[in-house]
Parts: sequence; structure tokens; C-alpha cells
Amino acid sequence: QVQLVESGGGLVQAGGSLRLSCAVSGRIFSTDTMGWYRQSPGKQREVVARITSGGSTNYADSVKGRFTISRDNAKNTVYLQMNSLKPEDTAVYYCNVIRVVLSTATNYWGQGTQVTVSS
Repeated sequence: QVQLVESGGGLVQAGGSLRLSCAVSGRIFSTDTMGWYRQSPGKQREVVARITSGGSTNYADSVKGRFTISRDNAKNTVYLQMNSLKPEDTAVYYCNVIRVVLSTATNYWGQGTQVTVSS
């Protein structure tokens, strides 16, 4: 069973930075796609950033140039560096792993970590 545990959330002023970490129990498969999502009250969960097994990244338009996703397979960890934070970045941030085994994709989710950006 894969378990994901996020950390690094908190309260920060606008313009500040936070670094989120997601520790994956077991091990990260080199073929896993990993990502960060977020959900604000009354809104649907949205993708923030993803990184493929080959290291390709993609970002939501709202965070491009401010957030950076990275992964360390040796440490079974994925990170999200968030700079120039804005109040609209306030949300619960969730770590996600998509694992494909024998053509079957399974999504794994962390419990979420709260990020609050004050104006």
C-alpha cells in the first residue's frame, strides 16, 4: 500500500515562500507521475504542477514562473517550491502519485497540507 504524507504548509505573508514536501512510503517507481493539487473552499480540486518519470513538468497557468516541482526518487520524495505567494494561492495542497502497472493506473493521495497566504 502506498502512503503519501505532505508537510511544509503554513501561514505566510504575500510575497513569501514555502516549500512543500511529500514523502512516499515504500518506494517511488521511476515510472510514476507525481503531482501537486490544491483545493480552496467551495472550489474543485485543481492541478498545480506535475512531473513525469522523464522529468517533464507542467504547471497551471496561475503558478507558472512562481512554483517549481521536483522529485528525488532516491529519497522517495516530491517537492513543491512556492515563491511570490499570493492570497489566491491559499488552499489545501495535496500530493498525488499516478502509478501504472500492467496498463492499470492507480491514483494515490496524501491527506493534504494547509497553505494560507495573508495579504
